[in-house]
Amino acid sequence: MSKVRNILLVHGFWADASCYSDLIPLLLAEGYQVIAVQNPLISLEDDIAATKRALDRIEGDCILIGHSWGGFVITAVGNDKRVAGLVYIAALAPDAGESMVDLMSKYGSPSPHFQEQNGFVWISKEGINEVLASDLSEERKALIHVTQATPSVSLTEVKASSPAWRDKPSWYILATNDKAVPPDLQRDMSQRMNAKTVTVESSHFPMISHPKEVLGVIREATASSQ
Repeated sequence: MSKVRNILLVHGFWADASCYSDLIPLLLAEGYQVIAVQNPLISLEDDIAATKRALDRIEGDCILIGHSWGGFVITAVGNDKRVAGLVYIAALAPDAGESMVDLMSKYGSPSPHFQEQNGFVWISKEGINEVLASDLSEERKALIHVTQATPSVSLTEVKASSPAWRDKPSWYILATNDKAVPPDLQRDMSQRMNAKTVTVESSHFPMISHPKEVLGVIREATASSQ
């Protein structure tokens, strides 16, 4: 049985596709065909459309990888028949009728480092360090802050529809030191999904701090989902 060779990478809040820059060379070196989606982060519909445009560029089945909010996106796009499996990286995995607020509100209050302006949410330098990237280099933290892609506030309240993880094989990379998506929430979602779960001692960006571990999960997904 041949492996799935196509990988679609979907980013989350305050990041763009370059958050996968440590992982992409490893995937390319192993012969995978890779596309990293640039989400507008304006509406769920826009992010789904951007991911489907990327999906239309490939031939054959693919594995969808979603980080953070990207999990919300792949939960919807994963229903496409061309998607063979789903990998969630410290990601939201909603059930039908759930929003980000519904999931997150059970596990604490929003960070004071989030700053709303003109209907979009910024994160401060302190927030990058304390919430998102405590285990990354100072240079990488500064890069994330300068290049952050600001999400629309409306994304926090949009409701998910039919979740692809109910029908597609799923994997979950749980970041134990995450201050953005609480580890207890990650654990509860991964168990609900019956996902194959791998735990890493990481802040919110395991694909930056632990790219080889993430690659190992993707290898397993591509070998098992065909």
